[in-house]
Amino acid sequence: AVNRADIMQRQGFYDPPPGASPYPGLECSGRIAALGPGVSGWSVGDEVCALLSGGGYAQKVVVPAGQLLPVPEGIGLRQAAALPEVVCTVWSNVFMISQLRPGELLLVHGGSSGIGTMAIQLAKAVGARVAVTAGSKEKLDFCAELGADILINYREQDFVTEIERATDGAGADVILDNMGAKYLDRNVQALAVNGRLVIIGMQGGVKAELNIGALLMKRGTISATSLRARPLSEKAAIVAAVREHVWPLLDSGVVRPVVDRELPMTDAAEAHRVVEASGHIGKVLLVAP
Repeated sequence: AVNRADIMQRQGFYDPPPGASPYPGLECSGRIAALGPGVSGWSVGDEVCALLSGGGYAQKVVVPAGQLLPVPEGIGLRQAAALPEVVCTVWSNVFMISQLRPGELLLVHGGSSGIGTMAIQLAKAVGARVAVTAGSKEKLDFCAELGADILINYREQDFVTEIERATDGAGADVILDNMGAKYLDRNVQALAVNGRLVIIGMQGGVKAELNIGALLMKRGTISATSLRARPLSEKAAIVAAVREHVWPLLDSGVVRPVVDRELPMTDAAEAHRVVEASGHIGKVLLVAP
């Protein structure tokens, strides 16, 4: 699957961690061709998907066993490539770090993205309410079909005002933010008391001024995380939690991957253009020959 991190890497802004493949690609699916010494619980030929530190734009990859997941029931092998990075990112940030609870409000920026479409579904599955921002009616309509309760067109509406209106001034309990600097001040404004802001992207820049007084008044917390460079043990713990908590939802059809299109691996440049233009909904996949 293609992620914005791949685009940032191509542009020179997101180097692979030491020891990782220099090629792009943070998630993939396929069949196990061989097992390393001491690997148990898997067999050659198993259909799996995997969380990677790089190298996914390839016909063969080497994966730590702790970062493998079985292809869920009812989901095709190709579609499964859309899952590992997205699900691990959402689960680790929204649930493991931010501890989203039933009845709370989650605000997701970029609700129609791969991350966004999964965050909506998982939040609804645990009984939370969801607000999303997106840049078109088509994207917002799709978010509503997935269960989003509050729809905000960021091109026409101010999300702080809309969140305040929808919550009678209470604010969002958890905010999942892919923008970074550009949204920092307004995200703090939109937080509820005891709210949790988790930043997972830098599409809106890397430097911003923080009003600590406003954060103190909210008794809020800000976390900023990346998945790619974490130690293998941390990634394995996240993958294990995802398999325990999310895979049953995928197996039962409560949650599903959203795939916008599939392109041949040879059209990777076109896939990047599609993602950069933000005209897609969900994930863009590359299919190896």
